[in-house]
Amino acid sequence: MNDKYERQMKKGVLDMLVLKLLENDKKYGYQLIQELREKSGDIFCLKEGTLYPILYRLEDEKLVESSWCEPEVKQVPRKYYMITQKGEKELAEIYGVWRQIAEGAEEVMRKRD
Repeated sequence: MNDKYERQMKKGVLDMLVLKLLENDKKYGYQLIQELREKSGDIFCLKEGTLYPILYRLEDEKLVESSWCEPEVKQVPRKYYMITQKGEKELAEIYGVWRQIAEGAEEVMRKRD
């Protein structure tokens, strides 16, 4: 696959996918990376340098909030992210837009002149 097109298409849905993963439980960065990889069948294999700017932007927009968790024995402190009520509303809106775009693209691709 052409990397250019793949990167562009993936970039457009990353905010939505990160918000979705935070919908039911708080998670830390590496956990998000792993879940995204597993749940997408290795389609979305993010690096930390890709994920953290997304999380920081979502936090600036008040769509997620973060808190540090005190480590248990022999663990490191972790910063957990959780979706806010505003983030839940935004996720629903983003998903609706994404569905319209995907359905419209499918219609165009199926039609023959």
